Amino acid sequence: MADFVQKTVVKTAIRKLADPIADVAAFNTIVQSVITDNPFACAAYESAGVNHAPVEKTKENYVVKVFYQDADVRNVGTDSSKFSTIAGFNAGATALLGNTGLAAAHGGTAVRDTDNETYSATLKCRDANGELYFVTFGRTTMSITSYSDDAIRTRIETWADTVAALA
Repeated sequence: MADFVQKTVVKTAIRKLADPIADVAAFNTIVQSVITDNPFACAAYESAGVNHAPVEKTKENYVVKVFYQDADVRNVGTDSSKFSTIAGFNAGATALLGNTGLAAAHGGTAVRDTDNETYSATLKCRDANGELYFVTFGRTTMSITSYSDDAIRTRIETWADTVAALA
């Protein structure tokens, strides 16, 4: 019977942030700076006849949180909605806060729970050595997945050390 033989060593590294990223605008600034400035020195490439940028956003999720308070300022309900874009997130927050029917059903007034909202975006990068890997930004963590060359982690860690929100 044949045995499986290991071909690669794929790694994952996670950085827990000291404080959550302040808000969705600050989060977006960090993510967009990686796409625009390419601080990891990623390389453009072609795959199956499709040209790819050095850094591409492959997935993003934004969760709005709302709680409802009654006249005695007691929490009487909660709501959350997940969106795949920041525009949807912002529009969804406005819609949730303005939905009087939902507020009446909960028996309270809607209040945005920004401290508990979550954001995440995954970027696909191609290292100059040809290796594809992913960097995922969350509100409280940052991770690197599917890499094998430790120089990739070192390069990203060095950059992250320069971004105050990623401390």
